[in-house]
Amino acid sequence: MERQGTLWPAERPTSAARRFWEGLDEPGRSRVLAALARLAPAGVEAALLAEEELETDREAALRQWRLQVERARYEAQRAEARYRAVEPENRLVARTLEADWEQRLAALTSAQGELARREAEHPVQLTPQQREHIHALGADLRRVWHALTTTDRDRKELLHALLEEVSFRLEPSPPRAHLTLRWRGGALTDLDVDLARRNTHPIRTDEDTLALLPRLAPHYSDAIIAGIFNRQGRRTARGERFTATRVGNLRRYRGIPRHEPQAEPAEGELVTIKGAAEILNVVPGTVHRWLADGFITGEQLTPGAPWRIRMTDELRSRFVEEAPEGYVPMLEATHLLGVTRQTVLQRVKRGELLAVHVRCGRRKGLRIMVIGNQPTLFEDIA
Repeated sequence: MERQGTLWPAERPTSAARRFWEGLDEPGRSRVLAALARLAPAGVEAALLAEEELETDREAALRQWRLQVERARYEAQRAEARYRAVEPENRLVARTLEADWEQRLAALTSAQGELARREAEHPVQLTPQQREHIHALGADLRRVWHALTTTDRDRKELLHALLEEVSFRLEPSPPRAHLTLRWRGGALTDLDVDLARRNTHPIRTDEDTLALLPRLAPHYSDAIIAGIFNRQGRRTARGERFTATRVGNLRRYRGIPRHEPQAEPAEGELVTIKGAAEILNVVPGTVHRWLADGFITGEQLTPGAPWRIRMTDELRSRFVEEAPEGYVPMLEATHLLGVTRQTVLQRVKRGELLAVHVRCGRRKGLRIMVIGNQPTLFEDIA
């Protein structure tokens, strides 16, 4: 598919000239130089015309400042007339009008000073001898172009002075740009510039994140998934932090269904730590602690994801109002078994010891069922 457009004129012609010249190859630059040699008179006239336009702009600006001085003088004269027309008996009015007159005089003085400063900044105009010398140089523009004293910036400024418009047409296969240069005076030059192929890699989210998203989407909302991704240090394809909107866009682009929460968790269903604490009538910190100690088990789809606890009748039976007969506090269980608290918790986790959590009364906490044939730390477990 071809693309057409105009490179010139632009908002910043000097920058456009720089980009145009730097984008040409050596054959293209040679053709431009040949065109410059043919258009030398037009180039000289363009440069002189630019000087005349600058002088015209300066005179227009000075006219505006002169008008401002005239306006300030008129306002000062009106203020003086109002002051002199007031009756001497009206002292308060007279003082107000006198202050206004002084303010107008100060504004007039400031405007006159600014006008004088701008008139003093008159640029040096070319003399007839200098103009004749410029015309002589224009007869051999190639010599000026290749002179040791001519800098790259001077060459780009020369292009800016001579070129009126550069139109282009892009051809995709092979990648090439057809340029049409319109010079001052109406002459046209056609150039074909080969474009370098760019091997750009497509912007794509990393494969691990794409593989994890379908696992999380059925269970969590987009906002929770964004928090999981950010805690794991994941970033979007453009290196940004995940948000609910970005997760939703990625999920919809991949055709992954969104999470649909159920109204009420059923028996044996996975619930959050907050939901488990409400069901078991304990605080969420207790659930966190028993998850860490292994008294209850939980599930995580990935590190950083919220814990989910499966609420079963067996789990509910571990949280009681009073300890059943035969269950002793943790400290007494460690003395009876001759092991540490951590060893007792490990045996509870493996199912070797029965345990319940008393959630009411003065002696709340874990209770362990210790029977006589329980092995000690230094005995083998059959």
